[in-house]
Parts: sequence; structure tokens; C-alpha cells
Amino acid sequence: VQLVESGGGLVQAGESLKLSCAASGGDIRFNAMAWFRQFPGKEREWVAAVSNGGSADYADFVKGRFTTSRDNAKNVAFLQIDNLRPEDTAMYYCAAFEWGYYSDYTRVSPISWGQGTQVTVSV
Repeated sequence: VQLVESGGGLVQAGESLKLSCAASGGDIRFNAMAWFRQFPGKEREWVAAVSNGGSADYADFVKGRFTTSRDNAKNVAFLQIDNLRPEDTAMYYCAAFEWGYYSDYTRVSPISWGQGTQVTVSV
């Protein structure tokens, strides 16, 4: 399955963005979908995940500002980020996992990564 993220861009602090992850070449309805972000010179960090059933899990630092969801009919996953902060500036990636749910997405390798979408937040 191929994943393509979109929706990133340059925004001011306090604004919102909705990132999309469109899948092709396969049906992701049975796969857990997750979002990661990467700061320059750092490793990717897990942000959020949505199970095949639609239940969501978030990293502790999210603190209610991030919402992940999916539309299986359209083969798409989403990450809504509200009240953006300059420290959210990063490349955001989506990933598909083999199974529908994991208790820890940092200990499993995805079956597919997207190419990433840049989010830049100005003060």
C-alpha cells in the first residue's frame, strides 16, 4: 500500500491544520494507521494512532490538541492539529501497520510510510 500525506503548510501560532493520509494500492480498513513527526536531526516520534475500529491513542505530549480519525470508505486517515505552536514545526508522516491495533506503536515497524508533509508554525 502506498501512502501520500497532504495538508501541511505554513501557519501562525494558534491556527489549525488537518493533515490527510491517502492510501492507494490496497485497502487500509483492516490496518491501524498512525502519525509520527520528525524534527531536524532527530528521530521520528509517535504522535497518534487510530485502530481499524476507529479508536484513537495519543502520545502524552498531545494534550488534547491533536485528533486522529479515518474514513475507511475513502481509504484515508486524518490528523487534526489545533492551537498550533511553533514547537509543532516538523515533518509529519503517516504509517500503516499490519494489524488493526497495537498497544505500543513505537515497538512495531509499519508496513508502509508516507513521504511526509511539512508543518511550519510561525510565532
